[in-house]
Amino acid sequence: MFTLWNKDQEKEFFIKSLEFATPEQLFYITKNKKYLAYWPKNYDGAKTTLQSRNSLIGSYTEKWATDLFSEIAKIVGGYVVQGVIAEEIGLSNQSRADIAICKTKNLIQKPENILMIIEVKMSVVWNWEFNPATKSLVCIGDYKTHQGNPGLLRSDTMLKAIGKSINIRVSSFAASKIPIIIVGNTPITKSYYEKVDHLKRNGIIQGFWSINPKPLDNNGENIKSTPFKGFYRFDEYEELKQNAVNLLKEEREFFSSMQTRRKLGEIIDVANKETTYEAKAQKFLELLRQSKE
Repeated sequence: MFTLWNKDQEKEFFIKSLEFATPEQLFYITKNKKYLAYWPKNYDGAKTTLQSRNSLIGSYTEKWATDLFSEIAKIVGGYVVQGVIAEEIGLSNQSRADIAICKTKNLIQKPENILMIIEVKMSVVWNWEFNPATKSLVCIGDYKTHQGNPGLLRSDTMLKAIGKSINIRVSSFAASKIPIIIVGNTPITKSYYEKVDHLKRNGIIQGFWSINPKPLDNNGENIKSTPFKGFYRFDEYEELKQNAVNLLKEEREFFSSMQTRRKLGEIIDVANKETTYEAKAQKFLELLRQSKE
């Protein structure tokens, strides 16, 4: 059984990272020589910006998410691949997919062999204190107690995820059948509730999924989902697996257009002459895309 993100997973990140990284690369040092993951809310001393941890937590969580989705990929006969390149849909060497579920294990993929794209936007959530003398690591509070803005609570993180997803969608019709998921380990801010629902309802992103059931220690405000599930928090691995498998097995298609009402009416009229719902949909999409050429 796989475990979703929690304090134990986060503690493991620091333990593993300290095997090759220095404490100064992972923690801030306060004026009284404490090593902390984040500046506390009430800290009034001189502060620095810690950048070195970003790449470490990024690499760790991408590998962790790869393992998390491995069983899900097997159910649909696929593989989880890190750093996928597919130039046709905007996944270049400089802008790879964090991870993707694919039909093959290849790093360079054809769009038709990509079953799902998963962007990983996870970071250190809790505040931790490290003691260099004893090598001990203690959690001293959740994200409400420190000055950091982790994961999907950061506006720049949300905008990067949205921008990359839109770029994939508009790069080629070949991306139209590929679901895109943003995986995080925090809630989102209220200012993004309507935006993520709009993105989901319009088919650009199939969900911002948090895989951290309890990011707050005191059971404080912790959104389960937005009204249309553009954001959704998973509390059990089985819940995540079921939702992901359903998304992988359902045949969907993204489409968008700006047409005159007359042209749109003509397309609908022609498509409606087909005999089945599937055929009507296929004809509608074909005519819609031809009208853009």
